[in-house]
Amino acid sequence: MVKNSFISVFSKKKEKNSGFTKFQIFSFTTKINKLTSHLKLHKKDFSSQRGLQKILGKRQRLLAYLSKKNRECYKRLIDELDIRDKKIL
Repeated sequence: MVKNSFISVFSKKKEKNSGFTKFQIFSFTTKINKLTSHLKLHKKDFSSQRGLQKILGKRQRLLAYLSKKNRECYKRLIDELDIRDKKIL
């Protein structure tokens, strides 16, 4: 699965680091991608729209935390996940 491969890439230990900031941002990004593809088909699914907005807010807060804590790690993660435009950074 995608989660397991991402955990192995980001963690050097064999433990699951589900609390790791990078992993949380990655998992929110995959959920966002799934929900956006769902909402393209079902435009009037308002509960899914609300869930998408909540997940976007959580990811935004985590990205703000990561940018304050470690700017280089933030830039690498943005490039890997292709989240933002390159002009803003």
